[in-house]
Amino acid sequence: MPPESPVGRVTRSGDASGAYRGRVTEVPQPEGAARRRLGVGALIVIVLAALAITVGIGIVRGATAPVEEVVIDELPAPTSSAAGELYVHVAGAVAKPGLYVLPAGARLVDAIAAAGGFADDADDAALNLARPLDDGEQLRVPRIGEAPPEKSAAEPSDGKVNLNTADAAQLDTLPRIGPALAERIIAWREENGGFTSIEDLLAVPGIGDKMLESLRDLVRV
Repeated sequence: MPPESPVGRVTRSGDASGAYRGRVTEVPQPEGAARRRLGVGALIVIVLAALAITVGIGIVRGATAPVEEVVIDELPAPTSSAAGELYVHVAGAVAKPGLYVLPAGARLVDAIAAAGGFADDADDAALNLARPLDDGEQLRVPRIGEAPPEKSAAEPSDGKVNLNTADAAQLDTLPRIGPALAERIIAWREENGGFTSIEDLLAVPGIGDKMLESLRDLVRV
């Protein structure tokens, strides 16, 4: 519907000469047109407000939506292939003499097993099967009637007595260690699988703190 034009009212008036003059008086617009314009403006404002609210809700939801957490497992640090390994040369009266790689903490019995076991003429009673092994050691298994080696080729020549390999005569050379105490040291070693530290001597009957301190610099394991 086209907008309404202003409505005018014409009035006439006469003067003394008898002539008439016309005058147009503007009549105010109806209230309905103004209300329609106000309603259109209000509708536009409502639409814009609704749009703004919708956009705001979307932003808030996006900000508060849970984010999936990705956990990256830490990889273990690479270790050397030689770490925790012992190279032992097994010789003498065994089924398969040779060089064997054993895990750290291996004992003499493990080296014998790796070499296929004792040979038929091996003097297995001459060895302490519970003795811990050292890296780079040469283990020689004596045959029956053959004197056992005095010490392993890998043992350092520092003059200290090895508590895990010394016989009663070697232990007897230590101060305050007589034949009886030497036998108790050997018995404890065989019953408990060898000494893991010098402090283990305190478990041997007859050895106390003072004797241990006097032996500390003369023995090793």
